[in-house]
Amino acid sequence: MPDMTKSQSGGTAVDTAADAGPLQAAADAVLAPGDVSQGKPRSLWGDAWYELRHRPLFWISAVLLVLLLAIAAFPGLFTSAEPRNGDLTNHFLTKPELTHFFQADWFGYDGQGRSIYARVIYGTRASIMVGVGVTAVVTFFGGLLGMAAGYFGGWIDSIISRIVDIFFGLPFLLGSMVVLNAFTERKVYVVIAALAFLGWTTIARVMRSSVITAKQADYVTAARALGAGTGRILFRHVLPNALAPTIVVATISLGAYISAEATLSFLGLGLADPTISWGIDISDAKDAIRDNPHVMLFPAGMLSLTVFAFITLGDAVRDALDPKLR
Repeated sequence: MPDMTKSQSGGTAVDTAADAGPLQAAADAVLAPGDVSQGKPRSLWGDAWYELRHRPLFWISAVLLVLLLAIAAFPGLFTSAEPRNGDLTNHFLTKPELTHFFQADWFGYDGQGRSIYARVIYGTRASIMVGVGVTAVVTFFGGLLGMAAGYFGGWIDSIISRIVDIFFGLPFLLGSMVVLNAFTERKVYVVIAALAFLGWTTIARVMRSSVITAKQADYVTAARALGAGTGRILFRHVLPNALAPTIVVATISLGAYISAEATLSFLGLGLADPTISWGIDISDAKDAIRDNPHVMLFPAGMLSLTVFAFITLGDAVRDALDPKLR
């Protein structure tokens, strides 16, 4: 049993620390798991990163996305073939051959004699641009409107909420088809604008709910009592603590926007030639699917892999940012 008379009668701090050694070690183990040291707790983002880097699915999706981004940025590094040049002598004649890795005929040729592999590689750029572009636009505008509605409340909240309800009641794909049908030339920026025009409502609702919760916290009340302005409270206190759910929804939605672009292109209302898109190639291959299924298989497989990567990343981020799901 430790000698308590020393510490009670003015013993040294070293003696007291030595007596409490096992208890102090146990407390340090509880207060400092993983990366936490000297009793300093991790922030929300630090804790999320600690959780993410221990999830295999996060690394799988991250590696896939890095590869897809590299393909979209530098397609010439992955193929030397020209995706728009067709040779009718290759009309469905060359089947996929794994012996010609990274060559023009690795995936075979389509009905116009164009390299399927080259078109799959170059089609990555349009799909990634549409997905990232739509996500950036809807996150910015939807986030601003949701933040204004949640923080100010009153008539501002009523007006924004009714606008959100109106847009939310419009079918997403049907509304996008109507908007795109008004344009004779549908390039990437036109598709981004059409999808963003109807896709910002979910982000606005999520941000509004998060801001309503965050503005009731004690630190916001304290900042307001100390005389902090509205802008400082919004961007220094409310926004950082309301941003996590929005990031999760935006990451998951990015894959959905890529899928929506492919669907619209398949229906002939999205991207059009000379733009190279997986949706266009899938649409061109639908008549040859019985005799030459590989023509549709490769662009459809690349589309599915890309959507899977973004949705998996969003799920991993959601689980890391929500302590209730751990």
